[in-house]
Amino acid sequence: MNITDLIKEMRDLCDADATSYPASALTDIGTIRINEALKEVVNWIIQADGTWQFDDSNQTDQPRGKGNLVEGQEPYTFASKYLQIEAMDVLGTDGITYYRLKPLDHSELEGLSPEEYFGVESDGTPMIGMPLYYDLFTDDSFRIYPAPSASYCTLTNGLRVWFKRAPSTFTAAQISTGTKEPGFAINHIILAYMAAIPYCMKYHPERVARYELKVQQLKDGIIKHYSKREREKRKQITFIRKLFR
Repeated sequence: MNITDLIKEMRDLCDADATSYPASALTDIGTIRINEALKEVVNWIIQADGTWQFDDSNQTDQPRGKGNLVEGQEPYTFASKYLQIEAMDVLGTDGITYYRLKPLDHSELEGLSPEEYFGVESDGTPMIGMPLYYDLFTDDSFRIYPAPSASYCTLTNGLRVWFKRAPSTFTAAQISTGTKEPGFAINHIILAYMAAIPYCMKYHPERVARYELKVQQLKDGIIKHYSKREREKRKQITFIRKLFR
């Protein structure tokens, strides 16, 4: 279902017409409600996607980004907020090979603070070396230990981040074209039901429980679909051992 289909279905579920749910409200409030429902569905999928890493099919690039490292600097911030950071890599001095950083577990520091464990210079600045760990603090900040140095890794575009991101939402202008579909695989109509519920809570409260049950049924189908998907695994040729007499 594309965005036009979803908006029409939402209006039908609300038993609304051009007077009770005018086009201007559909364009503005309707799109907002569809987008909020889409974000919630994607959050369910990300929590249930198993070994197959979900990404909205409307995205035009890969869910990874690169950034510069700074000589001797531990703290960094992301330019954008992500739903979830999956992994970080640092580029070696050869400019080719990436090395995976480990998420920092403070229990691995033997009861010491990061400064005690990784060391500081006499002036209090961090010890430099090949980064081994990253420690996330908020949605958009983290630290790297040890602090990077050009002697051990590449600084320019030397950090690679793998992440899960928010979905590609709809704009009001896309309603007129009606070609864009939600970027997940099945049960698109769930967005119409979820977007209709707030309207029905006010004007048709007797429908709310029925629509909430339908949402739960559709949600169960989505979670079942994504929780069972696995990454493609390379098939290998194996030899069958036969015994001959």
